[in-house]
Amino acid sequence: MEERSRMVAGGNLLQAHTWKGLLETSGIEVELRGEALLGGIGELPVDLQNVELWVCESKYELAKSQLESLNAEGPRWRCVKCQEMNEASFDLCWQCGTESCEIHN
Repeated sequence: MEERSRMVAGGNLLQAHTWKGLLETSGIEVELRGEALLGGIGELPVDLQNVELWVCESKYELAKSQLESLNAEGPRWRCVKCQEMNEASFDLCWQCGTESCEIHN
């Protein structure tokens, strides 16, 4: 059996499952550890309350680049109505609610 390396540790179970799904759709086998211990929050030591993603050593660099691509920021856009700059993740202007149109970097 191939040696495994820890990719990510954190307490957010939803995010851990999202990352696990992304990596598995890229053909990377992922082991999720610590999920069952989250019920003990407040009773267990803090270092035991993390959800961890583990991958095979041979896939570590590929998995790392896949997770880093999630942090890539898309282009910002300027609202045509109120001229407010909005993040790429917004479909509507946060200031006035107008739909996105003009793209900037």
